[in-house]
Amino acid sequence: MKRVIGLAVGRGTGPEVAAVFERVLGAFARLYAMDIQLARSPRTYHSYASLKAEGGVREIGLLTQEDAAHYERFCRTQAESGTRVIFRTAVNAQSLYLVRQRLQAVKVDAMATATAGTEPAAEASLLLVRDQAQGFYTGENQHAPGVVRRTMEFSREITEKVLACAVDRAWRQWPGKGPAQVVMAYKFHLLDGALDAWVTELATRYDIPVRLFQPDTVNRNLITHGLADRTVVVAGNEWADIMHVVLLDRFGSDRQENRCTENVHLHPDVRGLVEYQTVHGSADDLEGLDRVNPVATVRAAAAIAERYADCAGAVRATEDVLATLAERDVRTPDLGGRHSTTAVVDALLAALPEALERSRPGPLPGQLAAASRVDRG
Repeated sequence: MKRVIGLAVGRGTGPEVAAVFERVLGAFARLYAMDIQLARSPRTYHSYASLKAEGGVREIGLLTQEDAAHYERFCRTQAESGTRVIFRTAVNAQSLYLVRQRLQAVKVDAMATATAGTEPAAEASLLLVRDQAQGFYTGENQHAPGVVRRTMEFSREITEKVLACAVDRAWRQWPGKGPAQVVMAYKFHLLDGALDAWVTELATRYDIPVRLFQPDTVNRNLITHGLADRTVVVAGNEWADIMHVVLLDRFGSDRQENRCTENVHLHPDVRGLVEYQTVHGSADDLEGLDRVNPVATVRAAAAIAERYADCAGAVRATEDVLATLAERDVRTPDLGGRHSTTAVVDALLAALPEALERSRPGPLPGQLAAASRVDRG
């Protein structure tokens, strides 16, 4: 059975990251004898650095809108055709947030200490759900001489969808236990009591505490008391974006550059479509140098292979290999190493077959059947 995986590529190091993704996904396809087809967007989307090279404010604004419209169409087309997942490299933030608002997206990151043989999110004590569908990061820009006006909105409907998604995801994250509490971090004092009223009403539907706090209160509680095990943090993006690296340091024991996350779309037209991305940006200063950190992309490829292409054991085997490479100091310069992107990926792919055999009870299908292929569609 053919599996179709969407692929969208931005500028900067996007083409290099995409090449890593294709290599690693292709390795899983061969080892598991799976037919995986890549449906690649025909447009290479701008990074912020590449936009600045195109001209002034007017040109940047027009290209931002064009990228957003094109990527939204690509997501809708993939969802209509039955594609369940897209891998996307970094793209200019304003273009992305326009799409996330229109398709009602949330970003999900389960945090845990990654150890050899363990899926990174397997023992997560914190689930971060970033509300990308509404709020101060979303909205259109309107320009007048010397002025930029940015409009945004909050709605009860979107708040309800985001909270329901967070609780549902928490039950899947901690089966049999579920979440201990939901902490919501929003600047709700700016909204005349509306968000507070919505959350108070919605919280009555759940058998767990759902509490709305100002972001600075969440910060103080985090510093003073920490957060209880199995806490779900649902947060406005303006706070979650800044605090993501702090939460990773406190709960994830990992660097942002090594992380991939999921964006889950809640709009009924594309509901169920998931987008994986690296947490790091486009790194335009590293373009063409073969120095971009591939770890987050490798993890995304493994997660997609296991969850959307029936490659059981892909995540665990990948984590085993990444741990071994770290012990051997096989890493890119941003992590203190001396290896190129290509060298790190070469080493990982060389060790992957043996790691996969250890994580499975029997021989890999790809060792018993003709190797399948990754098509570029």
